Amino acid sequence: MTNSVDFSGRPFHFIGIGGIGMSALAYVLAKRQFPVSGSDLRPNHITHKLESIGAHIFGKQEASNLEFFHPQVLANPVVLNSQEELPADTKSKLPQVICSTAINTNNLEYKAALELGCPVLHRSDVLAALIADYYSVAVAGTHGKTTTSSMIGYMLLEAGLDPTIIVGGEVNAWEGNARLGQSQYLVAEADESDGSLVKHAPEIGIITNIELDHPDHYDTLEEVIDIFQTFAKGCKTLIGSIDCATVRDRLKPTISYSLHSDTDADYTVTNIDYRADGTTALVWERGKALGVLKLRLLSRHNLSNALAAVAVGRVLGLEFGAIAKGIATFEGARRRFEFRGEVNGITFIDDYAHHPSEIRVTLAAARLQARPGQRVVAIFQPHRYSRTLTFLEEFAESFTHADLVVLTDIYSAGEPNLGQISGERLTAEIAKQHSQVVYQPTLPAVCDYLLETLRPGDLALFLGAGNLNQVIPEVITALCEPAKATS
Repeated sequence: MTNSVDFSGRPFHFIGIGGIGMSALAYVLAKRQFPVSGSDLRPNHITHKLESIGAHIFGKQEASNLEFFHPQVLANPVVLNSQEELPADTKSKLPQVICSTAINTNNLEYKAALELGCPVLHRSDVLAALIADYYSVAVAGTHGKTTTSSMIGYMLLEAGLDPTIIVGGEVNAWEGNARLGQSQYLVAEADESDGSLVKHAPEIGIITNIELDHPDHYDTLEEVIDIFQTFAKGCKTLIGSIDCATVRDRLKPTISYSLHSDTDADYTVTNIDYRADGTTALVWERGKALGVLKLRLLSRHNLSNALAAVAVGRVLGLEFGAIAKGIATFEGARRRFEFRGEVNGITFIDDYAHHPSEIRVTLAAARLQARPGQRVVAIFQPHRYSRTLTFLEEFAESFTHADLVVLTDIYSAGEPNLGQISGERLTAEIAKQHSQVVYQPTLPAVCDYLLETLRPGDLALFLGAGNLNQVIPEVITALCEPAKATS
């Protein structure tokens, strides 16, 4: 794939435009008035939104889609031998074709793009080009990227800095996963999952933590660290959490933050109060008290994310009052401990957690919010066979804060099933550590079990990066039916 992005007006065509990362890039480009098209096999609210701002969406991934902008050129491509290049006037009319790692090389559109001589780029190339086009803040890390980048974007928006924002989750404040601002600032989530993190060179880089999370791409933690070290070298200013020993010892950030006041971090907190309705803490900047920070988000991991936002705000010259005001009203991104409703006294929460570390902290937040006597029911869909197998022992120990654990089978995310691991086996491993564990192999079975098992007062927490959350509206609707019948 080439990696030179043309912002002169050349069209962009996204294969798989409805994905959370691809659609955010497409949105910003379309709002910047570039011609944008794309294909996706499953139209959704994201593709509908892109259509509403002028993007052309195809419901099939076919070679003929590439004829959309310049049919007279693409329908009669110039046949070249290996020593020739396309004429400049023809080459300039070919759309730039954007792919993610999920696109298979046998994809018909992808193959057609190569045959036609279209510039073919990875989505990270487009993000890297946008990062270079702005004064950029790029948030990286194994956990907390979406919340931290969304919080920073919201803080800058509330402070009047009008940033462009590209994140891996949807935020109500800008009604999606991206917004186009009119200032020089861009806030972006930078993903390490496929190694493309090394392409980004922002003004300010943030690393929240480093763990092995993608064994489908990395064999060892050392390989992950190497990717983050390369990213760190490209950042003019690196902000990092030294509560993560790997960040502290292997990256040595320019500006550090920590939840522990006895460290030598640049930003620390004292007087911490974790409550069911949020968190408060006194923030310190290099030994000087800045003031009290309040946030609606729960638990220590979100306080850590907020400290990263404080550090960014101070680098950009914001007064602490403006920083604190923005953070205090930030409600979080969707699927990050997202409240989905309450029916018959049962509270429904949706969360993207899919790694053992994420599950532990999310369940801890749920336990903090749970009222006395309220059960925390964790409903978990494992994500990827490789991750489930690699972290089998860690998963088994991650559910201590749940009263009842309900597991379903593994969401493959396109991985082949080699027969080494299953949801049933993971259930057996968790049962060695937990007395209340149930396996339901399918989503309909999960739905039926929850309808029979949930009781008033329960906090039902749906965990996973797959499609488990489709169950939530089904359960809520079914629970509402008896109430309608008796009204």
